[in-house]
Amino acid sequence: MDIQNILLLFIVGLIAGVINALAGGGSLLTLPALIFLGLPPNVANATNRVGVFFNGLLSWGGYHSKGVKAKSYDLWLGVTSFIGAILGSYIAVDIKGETFNRILAAIIVFIIAYMVFGKRVKTGNEERDTRKSKIIGLVTFFFIGIYGGFIQAGVGYLIIASMSFIHNYSLVRINMIKSLTVLIYTLSALGVFIYNDLIDWQLGLALAAGNGAGGWLSSRWSTRVNEKYIRYFVMVTAIAFAIKLFIS
Repeated sequence: MDIQNILLLFIVGLIAGVINALAGGGSLLTLPALIFLGLPPNVANATNRVGVFFNGLLSWGGYHSKGVKAKSYDLWLGVTSFIGAILGSYIAVDIKGETFNRILAAIIVFIIAYMVFGKRVKTGNEERDTRKSKIIGLVTFFFIGIYGGFIQAGVGYLIIASMSFIHNYSLVRINMIKSLTVLIYTLSALGVFIYNDLIDWQLGLALAAGNGAGGWLSSRWSTRVNEKYIRYFVMVTAIAFAIKLFIS
């Protein structure tokens, strides 16, 4: 047991848990960290989901305890993403390490570009909950589930952007839906990865402890934290990881 690596992953997980609950993008830090500790990319990708699951569980629990509760439609979003994640995680099982690293680095660069040049998501008071918008939302979350099952990194931004565009929900409700959806679809991804024996449980549980603690705490502070500083931190750290992945 390498205590230094376990402590490092707990700290990284704690930071990522805060980021995931408030904005999204925590896996942009945790996934490269696992790879740099020597795990094969497909094992790192699988191991990362242990932390993602506990972050989703405790983040959702934090929102629920503050009165931000899920509706039946929110649960159906989780169901469609659950199905999509089965497909995505099977794609991730057999992908080659070098290919995965390049894909992850490219995704990081794309997300950073979006954070810098993309328009800020705006939410209003008039929610759109028509039958048409709900059908679009369910289909959208099926494809989000495929992406989340495959790589996870940056899925929070996809959920925030889609829920804002389709339904114009408040950011607090979107973050609750994000936590619940990630919790649900990660169950299917974990099932696939466990079946294929790809999880390093020692490192995964260390990451999960930090992820869970960060998610619980930040979900209860969500209305009082300035998202701008979270974005700056993610951008600087993630771009450094992307450069390392490209040259490794």
